[in-house]
Amino acid sequence: MMTAFVSISIPVIYFALFQLVDQRLQQDIAEEIGELHTDLAVAQPQNSTELRTFFREYLQAERMEVDQFLVVIFDRQFFDARPNDLPPSLAPGSQLMNIWQQIEQPSQNRLSVADPEVEGVVYVAEPIRLQGQQLGVFVVVHLVADEREETVAAVQVVLKAMILLLLVASLIAWIASGKILKPLRSMATAARNISETDLSKRIQVEGNGELADVAQTFNEMMDRLQSSFVSQRNFINDASHELRTPITIIRGHLELLGDDPKEQSEVLAIVDDELDRMSRFVNDMLLLVKAGQPDFVQLETVNLAELTEELYLKAKAIVKCDCRLDRKASGTIQIDRQRLTQAMMNLVVNANQHTPGDGLIALGSVKDNDTVRFWVRDTGIGIDAEDQQRIFKRFARAKHNSGRTEGAGLGLAIVQAIVTALNGKVSVVSSPGQGSTFALIFPREPAQ
Repeated sequence: MMTAFVSISIPVIYFALFQLVDQRLQQDIAEEIGELHTDLAVAQPQNSTELRTFFREYLQAERMEVDQFLVVIFDRQFFDARPNDLPPSLAPGSQLMNIWQQIEQPSQNRLSVADPEVEGVVYVAEPIRLQGQQLGVFVVVHLVADEREETVAAVQVVLKAMILLLLVASLIAWIASGKILKPLRSMATAARNISETDLSKRIQVEGNGELADVAQTFNEMMDRLQSSFVSQRNFINDASHELRTPITIIRGHLELLGDDPKEQSEVLAIVDDELDRMSRFVNDMLLLVKAGQPDFVQLETVNLAELTEELYLKAKAIVKCDCRLDRKASGTIQIDRQRLTQAMMNLVVNANQHTPGDGLIALGSVKDNDTVRFWVRDTGIGIDAEDQQRIFKRFARAKHNSGRTEGAGLGLAIVQAIVTALNGKVSVVSSPGQGSTFALIFPREPAQ
């Protein structure tokens, strides 16, 4: 690509330099004509003799460039020139001289000639007039050959510099490409080493720039992929673990099922109960899997007082003991109403399972600065300090919970997953025998 750039650039540079040199020639010629007019205005010759004398002295006083000539013609005949040694293509009797001798109006032109030493000329011819009568012609001539040689010399210098730069750039590019492509090679190596059983390979991100962004994006993609595989594996492991018991119960009862109608009715009731438990478990597991997906939550503007009232009314229909509404926050919040309700009802169900019939379950909401807090508190059996973090894991139960409660131990895990998806956090304050308070804390404005 760089070679093609140099190949295209040289003609462009040549043309540009040629134009610059040509502009300089035009400027030199214009300055020469301007000097002539100035000197004529000062000398003010009155007749032909004085005019001829003026031009002879003017030519002698001029210091000429190598490629420049001044030619004076009187009465359509060559009069004088500077330098005196004119090239054959400009000398008296030449085609150019014959053209100049016939000029009657100011003229400017570029002409080619057969002489290889000249190649062509650029000239400006100015008629010489005295008292309104034309007596001759003054011609300023520049040779094109020197102009072209000057341009070619400049292009050669530029060409050498560009070739040198091309070589240096190629060397730098060769060295840099090894460093630049290193993340891509690492990415290819990591991709080849990835398997279903090993998704831990990552690319070391060095520096900044687009390739570093690509490497970082690749690592983030692998994190998501690994998380998906872990979720899938956990789902399969959890499902096999939790479904094995009800399936065993169902199979055992069906294998021993006799012809007694009463016995059949009891077995069918047990089977139906176990199938309901399996269905709830599968639904809970699916919810946990979906909690990590982008479309899991659908935010909307919700009135806090109305939402809290709805939660209280739903809780009253669930609990077996006294149920109270502590407080209702005012204002609004951006949140998923359905998911928040689901999390709060899971807390209510959990409290109901561990609170005696003469106990109390209460809930409420409050707005503090930039957060909104919902809570469910009870006067139940409480939770040991060492269990307060563990109970949010799948299938975890408090150590003192020896009684069999409904569910597979996924309720608080579901609460944790929903709250995390809503960019919130869960807190618990509890002591054995003193009851528990679970709080869900959310930002008033959703994260951008």
